Amino acid sequence: MIAIAFLFVRVLRDRFKSWRRLEAEILVLRHQLNVLQQRAPRRLHLRWADRALFIWLYRRCPRILDAVTIVRPETVVRWHRMGFAAYWRWKSRPRGGRPRIGKEVRDLIRRMSFENPLWGVPKIHGELRKLGVDVAQSTVSITMVPRQGRPLQTWKSFLRNPVEEIASIDLFVVPTIAFRQLFAFLVLGHRRRQLLWFAVTQNPTAEWLARQITEAFPWDTAPKYLIRDNDRAFGGAFKARVRAMGIRDRPTSFRSPWQNGYAERLIGSVRRECTDHLIAFNAEHLRRILAKYAIYYNEVRTHVSLGKDAPCTRPIERFGDVVAHPILGGLHHRYARI
Repeated sequence: MIAIAFLFVRVLRDRFKSWRRLEAEILVLRHQLNVLQQRAPRRLHLRWADRALFIWLYRRCPRILDAVTIVRPETVVRWHRMGFAAYWRWKSRPRGGRPRIGKEVRDLIRRMSFENPLWGVPKIHGELRKLGVDVAQSTVSITMVPRQGRPLQTWKSFLRNPVEEIASIDLFVVPTIAFRQLFAFLVLGHRRRQLLWFAVTQNPTAEWLARQITEAFPWDTAPKYLIRDNDRAFGGAFKARVRAMGIRDRPTSFRSPWQNGYAERLIGSVRRECTDHLIAFNAEHLRRILAKYAIYYNEVRTHVSLGKDAPCTRPIERFGDVVAHPILGGLHHRYARI
């Protein structure tokens, strides 16, 4: 720095010298520079102040490149471009701005975009607003997972899409204490595996079954598809009633109970957990037994397919003493906190 300051002092002094004296000094300096170039190493290590001085002189007068000898002219030009880039990088440095959103919000945006491959930026932004998360829509577009990185719909989700519009029905036989046969009719909704309706009779005719379908689905609650087997009891009157209600009748193939697996599983649960352990005296008695079991099945019994929850969602109780309420004479119990 001292040498550069001394150089500027010499420049001020040279302004008061004659042109002939300055030309003579320039010739002497050039000759000295030629002598030093012959003995100096090929690569010189210049300080940042020396480079800054060369750049300043180049900006003042670009023609000085012809007089530069200790370094190449293109080197001075490269130093100038580097300084230009550094200046604008410093000029464009961030000065605060919008605060960063939290990690929980970013994870939530990525989760929404990953779990919903059909959702775009406006949909995710609207859902966040409903959750009380106030972020800009541009932030959502930057944070969300691109469509290329989202999973497509799986076969499992594809098959579960119409499950809310499907119901299945079936009949099973229960012997009484007098060795008579009673027929129990069950209606199962596939959405939450809920037992929607049951009825008991000694003679299941097509007219009786049609009336049970009407009572099971009043008004506009009828499903779109109804799965059943090919029992002769589902005759013309039943088919006409189902068609009039706007339900698409889907009978299974002959000797293929696996095609109505949900209803068959329900009948197996009723047998194992209820009718195999009790003796029905008559149709009225069996109806009362099935009514109690339906309440237990829908509101108490946990299902593995529902994530250990009941078809009618059962709340979690965390406080209080645990008490047991017997169901079906103590065959099952409901545990609750009071």
